[in-house]
Amino acid sequence: MGIINNIEAEIIEIGLNTFIEPTARIRGVNGKAKRIIIGDNCYIGNDVQIICDDFTLGDYCKIQHHTNIHGYLPCSIGHNAWIGQYTIIDSIGGMKIGNNCGIGAHSQLWSHIKFGDTLEGCNFLGEKKMEIGNDVWFVGHCIVSPIVAKDKSMAMVGSVVTKDMEYNTIYAGSPAQSISSKIGLQFTEVTLEEKYLKMLAYLNQFDKNSKSLKIVKNNSEVDFSNSKITYFNIYTREYTKRNTDEEVAFMKFLLPDKAKFTPYDSIQ
Repeated sequence: MGIINNIEAEIIEIGLNTFIEPTARIRGVNGKAKRIIIGDNCYIGNDVQIICDDFTLGDYCKIQHHTNIHGYLPCSIGHNAWIGQYTIIDSIGGMKIGNNCGIGAHSQLWSHIKFGDTLEGCNFLGEKKMEIGNDVWFVGHCIVSPIVAKDKSMAMVGSVVTKDMEYNTIYAGSPAQSISSKIGLQFTEVTLEEKYLKMLAYLNQFDKNSKSLKIVKNNSEVDFSNSKITYFNIYTREYTKRNTDEEVAFMKFLLPDKAKFTPYDSIQ
């Protein structure tokens, strides 16, 4: 509680192996934030500003230098996020970003519009929560209005997004429109067996003699009581988080582009 290095908040929780550069600043809109929660194995770069009264960040996230995140409504970002340099994330209207999302450099996500003189009759004044699903990717230099981006949707570089993004659909242009009929989808369906064999190959590449990491196909193969083994369930894309050195090294080996897993909400 209080001030920890460059963080000012009433409630502060910083995860294991998380590194915040000394020049980053994290606080509330008017002094101390109410709550700052940052997960394990995260990196927050030089001159990042997080000026938000209620901010949560999942595990294995990277926020690159000179990014600005601000707003007096809650801003939550899930696990495995990659946020490029000079990005702006506005939570004045509220911001929720799911797991496994990429926000390329110089992108801007806006949840409000406010400036014109309303007494004089300006019609543009509003705040609206932005909701970004899982596995969404704004490639870079994207400008995004307060939309809903459904899981696995994608906006190509330089897109200006003003309307909701549909599931596993790719957008481009200004204003952004779907181009999936021309170039396909962000994700192609992969069978469970194909995923399993690929993950076994990744594990073999990482450490073919590993005794503490195990790849499984479903929950029935997971021994939740076994704290010595980290199970990676390729069906649910979850793992039994134990925070062992080998588990952390394997997660970093998989990220950002081999495979993404999120921890089970609770070990059963």
